[in-house]
Amino acid sequence: MDKDYLIQQLENIQNAKIVNRLRVANLVIENPNLFKFLLELVFDVTAKTSIKAAWVLEFVCEQKLEWLAPHLSYFTENISKVTFDSAVRPVAKICNFLAIAYNTKKDSVIKTKLNSKHIDQIIETGFDWMISNHKVAVKAYTMTTLFLFGKNYDWVHEELKLIIQQNMAKETAAYKARGKITLALINKK
Repeated sequence: MDKDYLIQQLENIQNAKIVNRLRVANLVIENPNLFKFLLELVFDVTAKTSIKAAWVLEFVCEQKLEWLAPHLSYFTENISKVTFDSAVRPVAKICNFLAIAYNTKKDSVIKTKLNSKHIDQIIETGFDWMISNHKVAVKAYTMTTLFLFGKNYDWVHEELKLIIQQNMAKETAAYKARGKITLALINKK
Protein backbone atom coordinates (compact mmCIF):
# COMPACT_ATOMS: atom_id res chain seq x y z
CA MET A 1 0.00 0.00 0.00
CA ASP A 2 1.27 3.41 -0.94
CA LYS A 3 0.31 7.09 -0.92
CA ASP A 4 -1.94 6.74 -3.99
CA TYR A 5 -3.89 3.96 -2.28
CA LEU A 6 -4.31 6.14 0.81
CA ILE A 7 -5.50 9.06 -1.33
CA GLN A 8 -8.06 6.76 -2.96
CA GLN A 9 -9.29 5.64 0.48
CA LEU A 10 -9.58 9.25 1.64
CA GLU A 11 -11.48 10.20 -1.50
CA ASN A 12 -13.92 7.36 -0.78
CA ILE A 13 -14.93 8.94 2.53
CA GLN A 14 -18.39 10.23 1.72
CA ASN A 15 -18.99 12.25 4.89
CA ALA A 16 -17.57 12.89 8.37
CA LYS A 17 -19.42 10.03 10.06
CA ILE A 18 -17.23 8.26 12.59
CA VAL A 19 -17.56 4.92 10.82
CA ASN A 20 -16.05 6.40 7.64
CA ARG A 21 -13.15 8.07 9.44
CA LEU A 22 -12.48 4.98 11.54
CA ARG A 23 -12.35 2.73 8.49
CA VAL A 24 -9.41 4.68 7.03
CA ALA A 25 -7.80 5.25 10.46
CA ASN A 26 -7.81 1.49 11.08
CA LEU A 27 -6.27 0.97 7.64
CA VAL A 28 -3.40 3.29 8.63
CA ILE A 29 -3.02 1.64 12.04
CA GLU A 30 -2.80 -1.75 10.35
CA ASN A 31 -0.29 -0.34 7.82
CA PRO A 32 2.03 2.02 9.75
CA ASN A 33 3.98 2.85 6.58
CA LEU A 34 0.94 4.94 5.53
CA PHE A 35 1.28 7.27 8.54
CA LYS A 36 3.92 9.51 6.96
CA PHE A 37 1.81 9.85 3.80
CA LEU A 38 -1.25 10.69 5.89
CA LEU A 39 0.68 13.44 7.65
CA GLU A 40 1.87 14.86 4.32
CA LEU A 41 -1.70 14.86 2.99
CA VAL A 42 -3.00 16.81 5.99
CA PHE A 43 -0.63 19.66 5.24
CA ASP A 44 -1.10 19.61 1.47
CA VAL A 45 -3.83 22.19 1.96
CA THR A 46 -4.34 22.63 -1.78
CA ALA A 47 -5.51 19.02 -2.12
CA LYS A 48 -9.16 18.14 -1.63
CA THR A 49 -8.17 15.22 0.59
CA SER A 50 -6.44 17.46 3.16
CA ILE A 51 -9.51 17.84 5.39
CA LYS A 52 -10.33 14.13 5.28
CA ALA A 53 -6.68 13.32 6.05
CA ALA A 54 -6.92 15.57 9.14
CA TRP A 55 -10.05 13.72 10.28
CA VAL A 56 -8.24 10.41 9.97
CA LEU A 57 -5.01 11.66 11.57
CA GLU A 58 -6.95 12.65 14.69
CA PHE A 59 -8.29 9.11 15.06
CA VAL A 60 -4.87 7.56 14.44
CA CYS A 61 -3.17 9.88 16.94
CA GLU A 62 -5.82 9.15 19.53
CA GLN A 63 -4.59 5.54 19.51
CA LYS A 64 -0.98 5.89 18.31
CA LEU A 65 0.20 9.35 19.39
CA GLU A 66 3.75 8.03 19.73
CA TRP A 67 3.84 7.64 15.93
CA LEU A 68 3.89 11.42 15.72
CA ALA A 69 7.13 11.66 17.77
CA PRO A 70 9.58 11.36 14.83
CA HIS A 71 7.49 13.89 12.88
CA LEU A 72 6.99 16.55 15.56
CA SER A 73 9.07 19.18 13.77
CA TYR A 74 7.17 18.64 10.52
CA PHE A 75 3.82 18.66 12.35
CA THR A 76 4.45 21.80 14.41
CA GLU A 77 6.04 23.72 11.52
CA ASN A 78 2.95 23.11 9.38
CA ILE A 79 -0.04 23.37 11.74
CA SER A 80 -0.48 27.07 10.98
CA LYS A 81 -1.01 26.24 7.28
CA VAL A 82 -4.30 24.48 8.04
CA THR A 83 -7.11 27.00 7.68
CA PHE A 84 -10.43 25.22 7.10
CA ASP A 85 -12.35 24.67 10.35
CA SER A 86 -13.05 21.08 9.37
CA ALA A 87 -9.30 20.44 9.36
CA VAL A 88 -8.27 22.86 12.12
CA ARG A 89 -10.51 21.10 14.67
CA PRO A 90 -8.74 17.72 14.42
CA VAL A 91 -5.32 19.40 14.32
CA ALA A 92 -6.24 21.38 17.45
CA LYS A 93 -7.35 18.14 19.09
CA ILE A 94 -4.00 16.51 18.23
CA CYS A 95 -2.23 19.51 19.82
CA ASN A 96 -4.41 18.84 22.86
CA PHE A 97 -3.29 15.19 22.88
CA LEU A 98 0.33 16.38 22.75
CA ALA A 99 -0.17 18.81 25.64
CA ILE A 100 -1.79 16.11 27.76
CA ALA A 101 0.97 13.59 26.95
CA TYR A 102 3.65 16.18 27.72
CA ASN A 103 2.11 17.09 31.07
CA THR A 104 1.34 13.58 32.28
CA LYS A 105 3.33 12.02 35.10
CA LYS A 106 3.92 8.90 33.01
CA ASP A 107 7.01 8.65 30.82
CA SER A 108 6.33 8.76 27.11
CA VAL A 109 8.17 9.26 23.86
CA ILE A 110 6.19 12.49 23.38
CA LYS A 111 7.56 13.84 26.67
CA THR A 112 11.07 13.03 25.46
CA LYS A 113 10.78 14.31 21.89
CA LEU A 114 8.51 17.36 22.23
CA ASN A 115 10.96 20.23 22.65
CA SER A 116 10.60 23.93 23.44
CA LYS A 117 10.59 24.89 19.75
CA HIS A 118 7.67 22.51 19.09
CA ILE A 119 5.81 23.83 22.11
CA ASP A 120 6.43 27.44 21.04
CA GLN A 121 4.99 26.69 17.59
CA ILE A 122 1.90 25.05 19.11
CA ILE A 123 1.43 27.98 21.49
CA GLU A 124 1.82 30.56 18.72
CA THR A 125 -0.63 28.79 16.44
CA GLY A 126 -3.00 28.22 19.36
CA PHE A 127 -3.16 31.93 20.10
CA ASP A 128 -3.81 32.60 16.40
CA TRP A 129 -6.72 30.14 16.56
CA MET A 130 -8.05 31.78 19.72
CA ILE A 131 -8.23 35.24 18.13
CA SER A 132 -9.37 34.07 14.70
CA ASN A 133 -12.85 33.26 13.50
CA HIS A 134 -12.93 29.56 14.36
CA LYS A 135 -15.71 27.43 15.75
CA VAL A 136 -15.95 26.77 19.47
CA ALA A 137 -14.51 23.22 19.27
CA VAL A 138 -11.19 24.56 17.96
CA LYS A 139 -11.08 27.18 20.71
CA ALA A 140 -12.11 24.71 23.43
CA TYR A 141 -9.31 22.26 22.56
CA THR A 142 -6.91 25.17 22.26
CA MET A 143 -7.83 26.57 25.68
CA THR A 144 -6.89 23.25 27.26
CA THR A 145 -3.68 23.00 25.21
CA LEU A 146 -2.60 26.52 26.12
CA PHE A 147 -3.52 26.00 29.77
CA LEU A 148 -1.40 22.85 29.96
CA PHE A 149 1.62 24.33 28.18
CA GLY A 150 1.16 27.51 30.22
CA LYS A 151 2.12 25.55 33.32
CA ASN A 152 5.70 25.94 32.05
CA TYR A 153 5.33 29.43 30.55
CA ASP A 154 3.69 31.94 32.92
CA TRP A 155 2.99 34.50 30.20
CA VAL A 156 0.76 31.99 28.36
CA HIS A 157 -1.77 31.91 31.20
CA GLU A 158 -1.90 35.71 31.36
CA GLU A 159 -2.48 36.04 27.59
CA LEU A 160 -5.01 33.21 27.55
CA LYS A 161 -6.91 34.74 30.46
CA LEU A 162 -7.03 38.10 28.68
CA ILE A 163 -8.30 36.61 25.41
CA ILE A 164 -10.97 34.52 27.12
CA GLN A 165 -12.20 37.48 29.17
CA GLN A 166 -12.31 39.74 26.10
CA ASN A 167 -14.28 37.20 24.07
CA MET A 168 -16.74 35.92 26.69
CA ALA A 169 -19.45 38.47 25.91
CA LYS A 170 -19.58 37.80 22.17
CA GLU A 171 -19.00 34.03 22.08
CA THR A 172 -21.36 31.06 22.30
CA ALA A 173 -22.63 29.39 25.48
CA ALA A 174 -20.22 26.50 24.88
CA TYR A 175 -17.27 28.92 24.65
CA LYS A 176 -18.39 30.65 27.84
CA ALA A 177 -18.66 27.34 29.68
CA ARG A 178 -15.19 26.19 28.62
CA GLY A 179 -13.82 29.68 29.22
CA LYS A 180 -15.12 29.69 32.80
CA ILE A 181 -13.52 26.29 33.45
CA THR A 182 -10.20 27.43 31.99
CA LEU A 183 -10.24 30.72 33.91
CA ALA A 184 -10.95 28.82 37.14
CA LEU A 185 -7.97 26.54 36.47
CA ILE A 186 -5.70 29.52 35.76
CA ASN A 187 -6.84 31.34 38.90
CA LYS A 188 -6.40 28.18 41.00
CA LYS A 189 -2.67 27.82 40.31
